[in-house]
Amino acid sequence: MISLVDLTAQYHSIKEEIDSAVLSTLESGHFILGPQVVKFEESIAAYLGVKHAIGLASGTDALVLALRALNIGAGDEVIIPAYTFFATAGTVMSVGAKPVFVDVDPHSYQIDVSKIKSAITSKTKAIIPVHLYGHPAEMNPILEIVRENNLKVIEDNAQGLGAEYLGKKTGSFGDISCLSFFPTKNLGAFGDAGMVVTNDPALAERMRMLRTHGWKKKYYSEEVGYNSRLDALQAAILQAKFPYLDSWNEKRRELAHRYNEKLGSSGVVIPVEREWGKHVYHLYIVRSEKREALQAFLKQMGIASEVYYPLPPHLATPCRKFGYKEGDFPHAEKASSETFALPLYPELTLSQQDEVIAAVKSFAG
Repeated sequence: MISLVDLTAQYHSIKEEIDSAVLSTLESGHFILGPQVVKFEESIAAYLGVKHAIGLASGTDALVLALRALNIGAGDEVIIPAYTFFATAGTVMSVGAKPVFVDVDPHSYQIDVSKIKSAITSKTKAIIPVHLYGHPAEMNPILEIVRENNLKVIEDNAQGLGAEYLGKKTGSFGDISCLSFFPTKNLGAFGDAGMVVTNDPALAERMRMLRTHGWKKKYYSEEVGYNSRLDALQAAILQAKFPYLDSWNEKRRELAHRYNEKLGSSGVVIPVEREWGKHVYHLYIVRSEKREALQAFLKQMGIASEVYYPLPPHLATPCRKFGYKEGDFPHAEKASSETFALPLYPELTLSQQDEVIAAVKSFAG
């Protein structure tokens, strides 16, 4: 069986570093925040070229804290792409605000910047571009719209760590940017983990408070916050993995380009990489009008695949109250009905990839 991702293979490739990091943390006695978390925060801040990084319990929490730090709440609107993981919309709703969806580019799956302005109202407070699948959103036009309309930008960089827009790392453009270290991410923990980054010291201080019950001083809550701290064990594991991130991303890119070369005439639509972006292929997404049959065929051949995501968020049950309906965002809906991921991870062998390629071609006949 060729799996979609093989986390065990990655662990064994750097087993000594991981085991050493875990043991040293266990022996330190520091399990909540502490030096391991600070070190990893500093590593990510330096990598992205930002001033502040705050480790959290998950990428979803990162979005919530970012919204809270920007005082977005009841009566406010936040513009998001109509094709994304539900958390992008769900977190907006969790702070009492309304997600306002914008359709996506049908090829890159990023928010269609030409449609953002028409979605802005007097209630709009922020835009959340999502660097979906590891392809960067088109940030300069978004930042121009933001400046013209006095809005904030929260980058959802959960899938894009290491990606670049015009040579600059995604996650370094927003007022606040959000990261996820879910185990399957390009840099993954051994459990849930996330982070927010910012250049604004006041926002950084607020988010540090929010992650620990609204404290500046221990036990003295100044507002209602959360218990959302990056575990020291996860930080140690992530720090051990961190030096490999760029080489792993480059391996993903090599494998993705090889897929592109071999699958160009196979009947599936291969992903694009815009000239202004560097894609890190968190997922290798293809599309087919015969998705269900093709996935069933691949499964018979011992090859895993997965749909990301089968339902665009505007059609999910929690969003029905906003009056969205089928047909509102045709590119997002078509993508949700046709796209799926093929196996891609740095440890995937060329022979395994050749099996996947042969199977897809065989289905096409």
